[in-house]
Amino acid sequence: MITLRREYNCLEQLRRRPGASNSELARGAFVTRQTMNTLLRGLQERGLITRPATAESGRILPTRLTSAGVEVLDQAVSRVEAVSARMVSPLDDETRTMVTEALGRCIAALEEAEDG
Repeated sequence: MITLRREYNCLEQLRRRPGASNSELARGAFVTRQTMNTLLRGLQERGLITRPATAESGRILPTRLTSAGVEVLDQAVSRVEAVSARMVSPLDDETRTMVTEALGRCIAALEEAEDG
């Protein structure tokens, strides 16, 4: 089971970008490379990700989800979707649309900051 927001973030990033580097994952999670490295070691010890022992070139160790990692992430996604549905359940359709659009703009702003 995934218990930490950072673990969920990391696994979700790896689903979207298999082979991402420690630095890329750290930027996406808004943590330092050192913090991400510690997080990755823990995920690797639990069998949720794989990283080569040595880099093929340079210092980048591409990280990938294992089948166990995909399974754990799928379970977490189901829980997140259930919480999200419950969270917006009291909202009418118009308000739900406004909230979704506003959050989309917030995400875009974070992605722009990441690219820039």
